[in-house]
Amino acid sequence: MTKKLFVSLISLLLCFNIYAQHSDESSHTKQLNIYQDSLSSLGKKFVNDENDLERKNANYLFIKTLVSALKTPNSFLFPFDSVKSISIINSPDNRFRILSWHVINQDGSYRFYGTVQMNTGGPLKMFPLEDYSPLLKNPEDSVTDNHKWYGAQYYKIIPVYAPKAYYILIGWKGNTIKSTKKVIDVLSFANDKPSFGMSIFDGNGKNRKRVIFEYARQVSMLLRYIPDQNLIVFDHLSPPDKKMKDQPDTFGPDLSYDGYKLKNGHWIYLENLDMRNIPNNGDNEYVDPKKQAAQDRSLIPTPKKN
Repeated sequence: MTKKLFVSLISLLLCFNIYAQHSDESSHTKQLNIYQDSLSSLGKKFVNDENDLERKNANYLFIKTLVSALKTPNSFLFPFDSVKSISIINSPDNRFRILSWHVINQDGSYRFYGTVQMNTGGPLKMFPLEDYSPLLKNPEDSVTDNHKWYGAQYYKIIPVYAPKAYYILIGWKGNTIKSTKKVIDVLSFANDKPSFGMSIFDGNGKNRKRVIFEYARQVSMLLRYIPDQNLIVFDHLSPPDKKMKDQPDTFGPDLSYDGYKLKNGHWIYLENLDMRNIPNNGDNEYVDPKKQAAQDRSLIPTPKKN
């Protein structure tokens, strides 16, 4: 075999390999788009259908379809951005992403669902999240695994590179027909498995493993991260009357702001923050209270009784 012929054969083999790889990627993308269409349709049903059983059946099919979709090669890179019923956020270091959503129950309460999908570059590795909220008696003091998850629909992941690295998760947590919750949770990995909650929130009366806010359903609450200041800022919630101090379902913002500031791997509670010192021009983390209220309402369909 001449050198020229050998080089030609090698070139042909390389071209064939590139073509085959491209063909596989196109096939996978096509399959993921088919799954996406199904997920989008099922998601609309479990959000909007007035029948409680139909919502739950749609969610059951949604979970099965999602698992099949995530098993498709290169699924981690597929955004599923047409599936508006769920939140999908990647960790800033692209180590994992969290897919989370909720289904409203007939009584106006919520059940949350989700999974942590790891970026393996190969076979699927994920950790389904099982909502254990009703059975967690002291959620601010609990460290749990993915089977005893304090369910929420996340909208922000903040990596913290402390001696033991972890990720702050900020999420919305519908609660009942009277109140809404938001949560600041912590995700870490031990032996390559997820753990939720960590003793890193200091002040405001105690050390907490996660921070939970509860307030009246008809109001909105600001909760956002200010990256330039390593600060999580939020509305201070208070009752309309001192006699209601033990009724968090009556609480609302009182036009003051508190926060947690990162220091040496812990988050230190700060009171009465001056919001004038917090940048908002071009800050894509800003949550306009009116817009947040509209968003919360859009996440809360009101089912009719059968």
